[in-house]
Amino acid sequence: MSVKNNDIFMRLIVFFDLPVIKKDDRRIAAKFRKELLNEGFIMIQFSVYCRVCRGYDIVEREIRRIKNVLPPKGNIRILSVTEKQYGNMLFLTGEPKNDEIIAAKQLLLF
Repeated sequence: MSVKNNDIFMRLIVFFDLPVIKKDDRRIAAKFRKELLNEGFIMIQFSVYCRVCRGYDIVEREIRRIKNVLPPKGNIRILSVTEKQYGNMLFLTGEPKNDEIIAAKQLLLF
């Protein structure tokens, strides 16, 4: 059984670094973020947005749409990964919470 192009769920991740020092630059960056939100992207981290796409055709369509709204300054990177690859992403945070420290101390007592 073969898998059709549109049967594969992909995640399209957009990373961007745009200037925001000048008022006009902030306006342009805000407009770009708004365009991403209008296309169904969600913010997963500052300047990192993600969207689920069903198949390569939708991925290519979204890339074309992003190219049409590129800001004149800054840089943008786009990465497409399978849903399985996205699911394997590690989520790391800073300092452990108090209950994690207590659990670790209790483990040491035994």
